[in-house]
Amino acid sequence: MHGGMGKPSFLTLAILLGPALILFTLLVIVPVVEAAVFSLYKWNGLGPMVNFRGLQNYLQFFKDAIVHKALLHNLIIAVVSLAIELPLALLLALIVCDTRFKGAMFFRTFFFLPYVLSEVITGVLWQFIYHPQYGLVRAIWGLFAPIETAPTLLGNPSTVLGAILVVIIWKYFGLHMTIYIAGLQDIPKEQIEAARIDGASAWQIFKSVTLPGMRTSIQLSVFFSMIGSFQVFDIVWAMGKGDPVNAGETIVTYMYKIGLQRFNIGYGGTIAVCIFFICLVFNVFYQKFLFREEA
Repeated sequence: MHGGMGKPSFLTLAILLGPALILFTLLVIVPVVEAAVFSLYKWNGLGPMVNFRGLQNYLQFFKDAIVHKALLHNLIIAVVSLAIELPLALLLALIVCDTRFKGAMFFRTFFFLPYVLSEVITGVLWQFIYHPQYGLVRAIWGLFAPIETAPTLLGNPSTVLGAILVVIIWKYFGLHMTIYIAGLQDIPKEQIEAARIDGASAWQIFKSVTLPGMRTSIQLSVFFSMIGSFQVFDIVWAMGKGDPVNAGETIVTYMYKIGLQRFNIGYGGTIAVCIFFICLVFNVFYQKFLFREEA
């Protein structure tokens, strides 16, 4: 470089980007390629891969009823996140960012705490909360029906997915709230004051000033929520491994069961590749049509 003004040299780029590129290749590219190779075989992970199946594993994937069920559950998680979790996070962000609200810093920390907990600890914690004999649900149930047995929310196929959704909302809305708070803090206060002086109502200020100013934050939050909805594993696994009868199954828990518990590495690799492409297609679509800056 000349005087710090020229283009960076190849050596500079290699030094700065080389370590990150090596790690990305080893931890992302290589596993994806290996999974793609595994997906073409019927292989239990032991010995050489000799039983070549070609695209048979992929045909099985599209016909697998449990895959359809798991993907539906992932889609439900995504819809619930968009319809409940993100609006709740935005509402709380608006409340704690209000200068008239006392104790805002305490509530920011309080609402963010669930996200700090690991997914496994969260799952185990809520297992105790949902326990029909000595959990919090039993205590609340006893106030209204002291004689009746509390419902087994994680043991009933009709309620297990709803119970998991409650935990996911509780766990992650603090992250999105923090993203929205950052977006709110980037909005110039002069714009809001000018709108108030012009006689705009709170709703008009929110619609015409706040939402446009938070466009990037909302786009980022939606992106994290959608991608995360198809990668949910730890919480579901800690709360019952997707059972009973696959009623809480997600596509990642099913991949784990197939690949590592049933030693069907080939079909597990097929599921992994399909998850990768689902996320990749969404990412490309989102970046191209929804996440670009307005002209």
